[in-house]
Amino acid sequence: MADLSGRGPQACLLVYDGQCRLCVTAQQGLDRLGTRADTVPVRMVPYQSDEAKQALGEAYRPGRPDAAFLVRPNGEIDRGLDAFLALLPGLRGGRILSVLLRLPLVKLVGYLLYWLVARYRYQIFGTVLFVGDAENRGELG
Repeated sequence: MADLSGRGPQACLLVYDGQCRLCVTAQQGLDRLGTRADTVPVRMVPYQSDEAKQALGEAYRPGRPDAAFLVRPNGEIDRGLDAFLALLPGLRGGRILSVLLRLPLVKLVGYLLYWLVARYRYQIFGTVLFVGDAENRGELG
């Protein structure tokens, strides 16, 4: 498991798909909001990065990821909707949504919606060139 911070308080690591237009747009929005998970700062890295591969360890699979991941400073890994549930209290309106998602039926619908969006995200929202890919080929991203 990787040291997620190296300096100051350790941060959670949100690993997102760097080739998914929806994921990259969401990452940029969350970055602007100054995201926190359970009062711990969150750093965001693309799944395609070496840092993500190291942090995820055995949970990493080559290719496109099926879900986002939240790696906590203690090494615990949440994936999919659970990765985002930890972020909700730190977002505007997130506490209300967090309370709603505690209801079993609402949470079940949330998991279903996450699965559908995650499965069809490329067809619905499209792809983007991962900047790391361009750097490896000497192109501009």
